[in-house]
Amino acid sequence: MTSMSPIWPLFDLRLASPRLELRPITDEDIPAAVAAAREGIHHAGKNPFSTPWTELPHDELGPNMARWYWRCRTECSPENWTLLLGIWHGGQFVGCQDVGAKDFAALRTVTTGSWLKQTVQGRGLGKEMRAAVVLWAFDWLGAEVAESEAAAWNSASLGVSRSLGYELNGISRKVWGKEVQTVQHVRLTPETFNRPDWKLKVNGHESAAKFLGVR
Repeated sequence: MTSMSPIWPLFDLRLASPRLELRPITDEDIPAAVAAAREGIHHAGKNPFSTPWTELPHDELGPNMARWYWRCRTECSPENWTLLLGIWHGGQFVGCQDVGAKDFAALRTVTTGSWLKQTVQGRGLGKEMRAAVVLWAFDWLGAEVAESEAAAWNSASLGVSRSLGYELNGISRKVWGKEVQTVQHVRLTPETFNRPDWKLKVNGHESAAKFLGVR
């Protein structure tokens, strides 16, 4: 056997927007993902992640990222799944967009999170990649709600949410690393979604959806 497709059909999923390709991160992609993260994602002292993985020492960052990718695959089931989609721009790995769900068959709700290396931020790519996974969730998976969250100070992330039509959905206080942060929750539905003026191209959906138990 020379292909993983019959074993792990998620690897065949492809989402394409005008400037980006989104596809599940394979083991062969991990070195590029680590290299992109090591280039820098955020300014010092302004960590946007609930788990401060970007602050790990240089030699620990790669193994930690690999463990996370492997863990998400290991725990993937129709009842609880997280897809880590690598972002390719101009043939280069520039970030990651995740989309996941728990009890999707009943709740029809997905959650998202993402990162982009600093050198490509400010170009609208964050909005484009979020729009891509939301389009896939609503139009292909049949999701009814898309949720996300960000630290209250994270104007860039909340700006992306606002531009796509997300509505504020309450706040909470959480321990992020060694700090307590006020977290803003946001919620999007097909009715409130500000759809982009481009069409998402999708390949490998049928086998991926079947694997995830989506009907």
